[in-house]
Amino acid sequence: MSESRPFTYKHYFPYLALLLVFGAGIWLILVAGSRLYSQGSVRPSSAGPTASASPTPPAESEKEISYVGKIFRGNLRNSLSILLLQLVVIIVSARLIGKLFQKIGQPPVLGEIVAGIVLGPSLLGLISPDAMAFLFPPSSMETLKLLSQIGVALFMFVVGMELNVGELRQKARTAVMVSNVSIVVPFFLGVAVALWFYRSLAPEKTSFTAFALFMGIAMSITAFPVLARILSDRGMSQTALGSIALTCAAVDDVTAWCVLALVIAVAQSGGVAASLLTITLALTFICVMLFMIKPQLARLLAERSNPARHSRGLVAGVLAFVFACALLTEAIGIHALFGAFLAGVVLPSTNGIRVMLKEKLETFSAVALLPLFFAFTGLRMQIGLLNDWQSWLMCAAIVAIAIAGKLGASMLMARWTGMAWRDSFALGVLMNTRGLVELIVLNIGYDLGILSARTFAMLVLMALITTFMTGPLLALVRIGRRDQPVRV
Repeated sequence: MSESRPFTYKHYFPYLALLLVFGAGIWLILVAGSRLYSQGSVRPSSAGPTASASPTPPAESEKEISYVGKIFRGNLRNSLSILLLQLVVIIVSARLIGKLFQKIGQPPVLGEIVAGIVLGPSLLGLISPDAMAFLFPPSSMETLKLLSQIGVALFMFVVGMELNVGELRQKARTAVMVSNVSIVVPFFLGVAVALWFYRSLAPEKTSFTAFALFMGIAMSITAFPVLARILSDRGMSQTALGSIALTCAAVDDVTAWCVLALVIAVAQSGGVAASLLTITLALTFICVMLFMIKPQLARLLAERSNPARHSRGLVAGVLAFVFACALLTEAIGIHALFGAFLAGVVLPSTNGIRVMLKEKLETFSAVALLPLFFAFTGLRMQIGLLNDWQSWLMCAAIVAIAIAGKLGASMLMARWTGMAWRDSFALGVLMNTRGLVELIVLNIGYDLGILSARTFAMLVLMALITTFMTGPLLALVRIGRRDQPVRV
């Protein structure tokens, strides 16, 4: 092999000469081509002498617009630029406000919720409607919604992987009894309070049955993703209390979505056949996942002795599985996030597969995508629709009844199953977390015309207040006490 010659400065001269020669050639060609345009190279139209032969040259005022101005007035308004701008604003706002809430003892997830409210019509829309219209034009909301749903689905898959199923088998009695009672009691109170609010709050064409049933379902919701984030932020996901709370919330919300399907069927006068079909399909899907898919996955993944060597293919296959499960539950009618959660539950824990997948998926989904879910829901909220003391009095009554039904019923039933008073109260506080799943349900009722604008605003405030209570009450009940196993 011949020895390479040392590089000296004289080697730059041929390089610079080539750039100058070919650059000058490009310039000469462009000058010659511009003369063709000025001489009218476009053929006359066959439409006659009145037809325009060439495009109208730009006006002098348009020529004076700078290139930078064109970028910000044109390119910045295409769909991709709007989405990227929204991602930057939402992620930065959620991070900053989340840090602020963490300093005052609240979970960062609540800061992400508040970030959505700040960026929405409740604050930014009041201060600067033009800024909100620029950041979040109506045409971009559907894209933001879909991307946020992907984020929450991935996070719920990670939450499902962290669920300690073995420990739950020992506490299944508590989980089932608490979850069922935490639905029945607040549902009854919601239906009962509808007798008081129907004439003043229900829309004109809404039947009492539809309004009452929807008030019941609104009181019964537990915010599964928000509860999971609170437990994750507090390091409680894998504790006995956290596992019971997650299981209760999962059973609670699956039941609530099935009841919601029944309420929608009644409201739309479509009968109950569709609702019964939804419940049957949901139970069938759960049984297939737990008793058929889970053993097959365990056998399939047990063959991979070192999952790190096949990480790309494994992650691709798992993501396809997660999204397929989410698709099935979405098609059934019980929301995509439950399919993603169940996919995490049935994934085997052998060979460190769960650890590897958690490291690859959790950070991106929790930091980059999940705040979009909270922000998007906050953007749809409109606080400030209550403008008289009667409305605020009714709102206070709704909040009080919601807390008594959810927190009180869950606490008393947990105590009845043998849990200590402190743990029973903590479980009731966690079950009282309604958050943004509640807001999703409320938006469904509002879109269907079951809820009026004032009712919608009151229930939104109820969801926020019960969610904000979770952190302080958990801190209060666990003051001066280390995290001990739940006694059942």
